Order: sequence, then structure tokens, then C-alpha cells
Amino acid sequence: MRVRTNIILDNEMVEEAKRLTSLKTKKEVVDLALKELVKQMRQKKLLTLRRKGLWEGNLAGLREKRFDID
Repeated sequence: MRVRTNIILDNEMVEEAKRLTSLKTKKEVVDLALKELVKQMRQKKLLTLRRKGLWEGNLAGLREKRFDID
């Protein structure tokens, strides 16, 4: 689902992000920023759960499976 919204952005920050990522539009920059934020927050939550002993698993094994080519 997509929603239309108006936001005020720091133009210098947007331009720097466009240069660093080779993205062309503000929309692309904002979309990437949101995806990266969600990704980081999910990883942080998993690490917190793991430290608390609420998540058990083989992180190294999961990483290996992502790249298995059989």
C-alpha cells in the first residue's frame, strides 16, 4: 500500500544521499532510508532478544544457508 504525504526534508542531506547512492529522486532516497531503518531496527531487536536468551538459534548456520548453492 502506498500513501501520499508531504514532508519537509533537509535538501543538503537529500542531495548528499543522492550522490552517495546514485539515486535520482527524493522519493527513491526516502524509500531507501525507510527500508534501511526498518532493516537495522529488526536486526537490533533480534540481537536484543538473543542477549536476553529469548531467541535461540544458530546465527552462523542461518547465514551459511543464505549462500548455499547446491
